[in-house]
Amino acid sequence: QVQLVESGGGLVQAGGSLRLSCAASASTFYRYAMGWFRQAPGKEREFVGAFNKNFGRTYYADSVKGRFTISRDNAKNTVHLQMNSLNAEDTAVYYCAASVAWAPDAASEYNYWGQGTQVTVSS
Repeated sequence: QVQLVESGGGLVQAGGSLRLSCAASASTFYRYAMGWFRQAPGKEREFVGAFNKNFGRTYYADSVKGRFTISRDNAKNTVHLQMNSLNAEDTAVYYCAASVAWAPDAASEYNYWGQGTQVTVSS
């Protein structure tokens, strides 16, 4: 069982930056690929990016590529999502998730989810 807790959300002006963090409870954190998803009001949950458990491989949605960066610290059981050049379309609840498998943009492949953190970008 892995518990995930996101933090770092908030209100930011368009063009600004935020850094989200996700802390995992499990000492076996290193065994999981970590992903970020988001859900805006009235929309389906969508993939943002993921970081696999080995080799430092990352994968991003086209909508955030070049603006968002995922990093992970296995020693601290933490994954981060650095978000730059934010715009109103980035407003959503952001979720981190953990997956045993590597299917980065498939929400159904993730075994554990955090409760989400709200990001609001004002224009």
